[in-house]
Amino acid sequence: MKFDFDTPLNRRGTDSNKWTRYPAEVLPLWVADMDFPVAPAITDALRQRLTHPIFGYAAAQDSLRQTIVATMKARYDWTITPADIVMLPGVEPGFNMALKAFLAPGEHVAIQTPAYPPILRSPTYWNLLRRDIWLTPGEDGSWPMDDATWSAQLSGCKALLLCNPHNPTGKIYSRAELERIAHICQREDALIISDEIHCGLVYDGRKHVPIASLSPKTGQRCITLMAASKSYNIAGLKTAFAIITNPELRVRFENSRMGMVDSVNIFGLIATEAAYAHGEEWLTDLKSYLQKNRDLLISRLRQDVPEIIVHTPQSTFLAWLDCSRLGLPSLPYDYFLSTANIALSNGADFHETATKNFVRLNFGCSRSTLLQALDHLVSSVHARS
Repeated sequence: MKFDFDTPLNRRGTDSNKWTRYPAEVLPLWVADMDFPVAPAITDALRQRLTHPIFGYAAAQDSLRQTIVATMKARYDWTITPADIVMLPGVEPGFNMALKAFLAPGEHVAIQTPAYPPILRSPTYWNLLRRDIWLTPGEDGSWPMDDATWSAQLSGCKALLLCNPHNPTGKIYSRAELERIAHICQREDALIISDEIHCGLVYDGRKHVPIASLSPKTGQRCITLMAASKSYNIAGLKTAFAIITNPELRVRFENSRMGMVDSVNIFGLIATEAAYAHGEEWLTDLKSYLQKNRDLLISRLRQDVPEIIVHTPQSTFLAWLDCSRLGLPSLPYDYFLSTANIALSNGADFHETATKNFVRLNFGCSRSTLLQALDHLVSSVHARS
């Protein structure tokens, strides 16, 4: 492995939200932010830009758009044009812009639950009615698509807010599943708003498939939201993009900025282009390291705390842990924070009622940090025995 992901870096004093929310003795494994240095190509590009002392308003250059076009073709055999790309300061503003632009108050939008909290909350901002498509794990540890549930819950919906790869379960939708979803949305005349921010982090030889890439017909009803932020660990640079091949949808989407969604950070544009143009080798090594972290996590939990139910994530650097069998005296989030000095994401944030006994664990950290956290977690559970 060419790049060093093993050496822990001290992030305190760097304005890191992840590392400043909790006291110094707490290991933060919560927000989806990795503890790894970015690809050298990114720091080189930013360093070069810093030689010019003016940092005014930025505009995406043709080279960035062409790089995104080339990346979509190389990774997904998806042909888009530079004009299809809308630069954004984040994926979250993107799906809120789409909901505002295309749905009226009182209309229905379907989402997969449990759901990443900003997705879960988004319908309420626009007075929309949420339809939950509950994801249930199969006996083989996968998250199979229940066609009957999808069909029933999408009936009468104006839009599907899809999350693929899915956060928090780590599920990747296969091409066959996406084709069935596209068929249902076509039947219901439902817009597809697809959050694909984790698309660069897939494991075990799997391939991510953008739902809009299935066919030109499907693409005409899709707003695809992507970013280099999660895969290349540059979330703080606040840069993402929408790919909208339907010109009419693209105009309506752009008009929904309404003075609330501004232009993109100049350094984020530079970092994104460098990541896609020159960061492939780094990303390959990162995925290998993360997959080993994932496998270590799953093995350790199944061996030492088999009461915790965890299904191997197919993507992302996040694991969704069902702690309901532990019989803890408090919610798992509170229990592990107080007894193990580990800060995890609170499962109660991913659904109003059904996920309070879950936590989400971020394994995007050095292996020594992960091992330390697992030691603390296991000890805190065994101390109750």
